[in-house]
Amino acid sequence: MMPAVNVLLCGLAENPALPAELMDRLVAVADTDIAGVLARRADLTHDQAVALVARVEESAVPLAYGGHLTAADIDPVTRPDAALALLDRGAGEPWWARLLVTGPVVARRERLAACPDLPSDVVETLATDPELGVVVELALWTTSRWPAGLAAHPHADVRRAVAANEAAPAAVLAALVTGDGLPPLQRCPVCDRGEGPSVHDPRGPLPHGDLLPGASCDGSHESAVHDIRLAALQNPATPVHAVAALADHPSRLLRQALAARPDLPAEVCRRLVADPVAGVRAELAANAVLGDALVRVPAADRDPAVRRAAAHNPRVPLDVLDRLADTVRLPAEPLPRIAAASPAEVGELARSGNPAVRMLVAQRRDLPADVRDMLAADPDAKVVASVAGHPGLAEARLRAMVRRHGDRVAAAVAANPDASPALLEELAGRRPVVRKALREIARHRHATAAALLPCLDDARTRPVAAAHPALPPPLVAALLTDADRQTASSAAANPSLPPSAMSRLLPRH
Repeated sequence: MMPAVNVLLCGLAENPALPAELMDRLVAVADTDIAGVLARRADLTHDQAVALVARVEESAVPLAYGGHLTAADIDPVTRPDAALALLDRGAGEPWWARLLVTGPVVARRERLAACPDLPSDVVETLATDPELGVVVELALWTTSRWPAGLAAHPHADVRRAVAANEAAPAAVLAALVTGDGLPPLQRCPVCDRGEGPSVHDPRGPLPHGDLLPGASCDGSHESAVHDIRLAALQNPATPVHAVAALADHPSRLLRQALAARPDLPAEVCRRLVADPVAGVRAELAANAVLGDALVRVPAADRDPAVRRAAAHNPRVPLDVLDRLADTVRLPAEPLPRIAAASPAEVGELARSGNPAVRMLVAQRRDLPADVRDMLAADPDAKVVASVAGHPGLAEARLRAMVRRHGDRVAAAVAANPDASPALLEELAGRRPVVRKALREIARHRHATAAALLPCLDDARTRPVAAAHPALPPPLVAALLTDADRQTASSAAANPSLPPSAMSRLLPRH
């Protein structure tokens, strides 16, 4: 557990109102935890960043990634990890790559292989690295001419990495699926474990824990070939003609990955919509490539997961969605089809006799005022709770919601961005306490001190409320000694904390 002093100083490091002179003092006493927080600050000056690196060596990498350090600040010999961070951002020096590519630490060469825009001679060296992991990283990330050559690599892990690389040429990706034009594989993760071909029961336990269940090799590297095809299927750059034949493959994983592709021909869709595996049908059901007629098939599927997926399809007809709303549990955010509904369709949905459908449209936050107000007066509490967060609702309507439906909508009303300070105070004072409402109030920009005080009495809400700038400065300072460390840290991060209290948290030298 982090020491109590560190908890406070980490909170202080997040405080947006921390004066520059106190930032300097905090940098001077920073440890790894504090430095990690400071490195994320956008207002950290270059001088402060340099000073932080001098104190906490580990901070160099996040500071480099954050743009606080430049190439002039980094010596790749003494700080190779920071140099790699700048190379990864495209802000390093090319000669650094030539230095690091011959380094003894494999993990650093792997990180170098993932960097963009490397000199061609560095890429060539990485492609012949004796460590397989380095070549795999290069195959996964390179955007140069190298994917074509690496696709013919004798090890399956390298080919699988090429298959996942979206910069690989379409012809190369197609060849990885079919094997046409590529030399036979010589090695895979399974047969690497033995001196010759390894045979493992795909259904049984493997003697090596780092292999996935079902991995097997009888000399044909069958599970590795499967994984290469799966990576290519999941790569949007792979041409669909190269993978369409996999609709009849015995592997459920391959058919499921195929069903998710947005470029499926109609014939493939018709085959997959009748797949015997529900997971494959569900993946296809949510795919916008389905036409209006074909999407009705998964919407009537016997499996609720498939029907639920169909409800997420952007092209599902509204009459179908109406039926689905009664048969499956739908999410508390707008479905794609609801979000794309035309103004006329929105009006139709809002007047539906099905409250589940009205609830779906009430989740939108761009409703016309008349539709919004109509839903706000809906007799169903779930519909009202769904629309309660809509901006533009008058305070009188928000209050009317609470009068009619009480605690069932209190939290949703408290989350409305236009809820007034007076309304938030009333909601915070409701008895019995509505804890979900307190959590919304604790983070609401209109919350007053009076509204926040009840939030401090709730254990789960107290740390959130302690960070609210509307709390009186003396109370924020008092919370620094709270028994709950998260609350104390939130108070230290509160911009209302008096500078004098901030200063007392810092040791003097």
